[in-house]
Amino acid sequence: MAEKACIKRLQKEYRALCKEPVSHVVARPSPSDILEWHYVLEGSEGTPFAGGFYYGKIKFPPEYPYKPPGITMITPNGRFMTQKKICLSMSDFHPESWNPMWSVSSILTGLLSFMMDNSPTTGSVNTTATEKQRLAKSSLAFNCKNPTFRKLFPEYIEKYNQQKLPEPLESPRKPESEKLIDQTKEGLGGLNKRRMEKRQSLPTWIILLLLSVFGVVMALPLLQL
Repeated sequence: MAEKACIKRLQKEYRALCKEPVSHVVARPSPSDILEWHYVLEGSEGTPFAGGFYYGKIKFPPEYPYKPPGITMITPNGRFMTQKKICLSMSDFHPESWNPMWSVSSILTGLLSFMMDNSPTTGSVNTTATEKQRLAKSSLAFNCKNPTFRKLFPEYIEKYNQQKLPEPLESPRKPESEKLIDQTKEGLGGLNKRRMEKRQSLPTWIILLLLSVFGVVMALPLLQL
């Protein structure tokens, strides 16, 4: 059972996180056990983890903040083993280096920073950047299958549902044969238009001359009489 000081400290830290959220980090205690916190780290831009959402747990000892917590990651990520404790200076792997002044936000900020690094440690794995990018793309879908994740982080469920919405359909493209017919029609239309313009643009004197010639031709039978 958690000590009174531990509960008070964790409640205070949760209020602080709600008031001033930490960039790329979301953390919430389990409704049934304040010693068990669940977190989501968002992959930083410019890294193979960009676009990824990494879900995990922090298990605090009843003596917190005088003893460090254990940290695990659940989402496949290409940097840490899943469901295995991660060795950090802020975790229970190194109680000798633990500082009671460290908080949940500083622990997760340190974890995110260490995740972006390539330094080996207990619980880490070595994978390619391509593999990390692949896992980042599938991370949200993986998390949404977890009932606890769905309960604690509904905003990510909404994000996932939005990503699944179908994209608007593009207008069907015309076959090349139809394009050719349209271009031919446009060309013929332009040609006819130019011919009409030429006809309409005959000088007035030519029109008068034609009328005079037509009149003379018509008058010739009368003159023969």
